[in-house]
Amino acid sequence: VVGIEKDFAIIDVGLKTEGRVSVKEFGVDESGKPTLKVGDTVEVFLERVENAMGEAVISRDKARREEAWTRLEGVYEKNEPVMGTIVGRVKGGFTVDLGGASAFLPGSQVDIRPVRDVGPLMGKEQPFAILKMDRPRGNIVVSRRAILEEARAEQRTELVSQLQEGEVREGVVKNITDYGAFVDLGGI
Repeated sequence: VVGIEKDFAIIDVGLKTEGRVSVKEFGVDESGKPTLKVGDTVEVFLERVENAMGEAVISRDKARREEAWTRLEGVYEKNEPVMGTIVGRVKGGFTVDLGGASAFLPGSQVDIRPVRDVGPLMGKEQPFAILKMDRPRGNIVVSRRAILEEARAEQRTELVSQLQEGEVREGVVKNITDYGAFVDLGGI
């Protein structure tokens, strides 16, 4: 960063000319002042070497998106969960922010059972499993349900290992049929 003029940071990217990026793209502190200072080293995405005004065309948001995609591809290959936040509703599901990259969360993948009100889940950081990634199309599909089912399976395995024949346990009656009753023992 070689200078800050009004709402723009002037950034030297090693070309004949500098580029300008809105300081809002770099974030602001709690008082609303930009966190960027002259002399800071930042990562930006070089879109074009020169525009009509002779400036380099650069973007911090695109650099952040590229960083996120590279990070997420590594996570996807290792089949690990990724932290994200549900930020909006779209047709058939929700938009999830994965730290710079947007992903699609299908309505069927929000929870194990259908959810009527997603309000309490909105804006909270939580783990998601990446189901599909397509970089050329810019498409990521995630699931919260896969993470919940995995945790539930672990609970089930643990509970089954603790159960002893003839022991007395507390449970909740879930359903009564002609041939008996279904009792929830906490996951089973």
